[in-house]
Amino acid sequence: MELLDIMLKRRSIREYDGEDVADEKVDKILMAGLLAPTSRNRKPCEFIVVKDNDMLKRLSHSKSAGSAMLENANCAIVTVADSDKADTWIEDSSIAMAYMDLMATSLDVASCWVQSHLRRTSDDTDSEEYIRGLFDLDDKYRIVGILSLGLNDNRPPAHTLDEIDKSKIRYVK
Repeated sequence: MELLDIMLKRRSIREYDGEDVADEKVDKILMAGLLAPTSRNRKPCEFIVVKDNDMLKRLSHSKSAGSAMLENANCAIVTVADSDKADTWIEDSSIAMAYMDLMATSLDVASCWVQSHLRRTSDDTDSEEYIRGLFDLDDKYRIVGILSLGLNDNRPPAHTLDEIDKSKIRYVK
């Protein structure tokens, strides 16, 4: 499958069938995150793989809305970045999350990016602070998001090139 086809196929999928995602697939998804480029090759990102049902349920409360699917996910990858290593932790984490999201799609693993940075829990706690507390992380670790993973045979149809708004492209010649 070509990269463009994977990009067109990628969708945010929030419902999972309860089947396990094979460890080999999770490992490939993690390798994609580790292969993501970072500013000045500082590699500030680390990945916490969560398969424990209790912890997935706790993560599902990390935002006031938009994180509930984590309770029924087979696995979640919490992407954390050491902000002491790089001031570009937001960009570096976002690239790693995107790479993992695309790898999941290429492996027919359903996924959804759960934004954590600049979000709050239902009791108005900062989402990053809440997640750091779950894993006993130092404040230097910043959290852009969580990648929710599962299996689902009812994937929405792929996007098409006809849907792309090409008016957003400008050429300077």
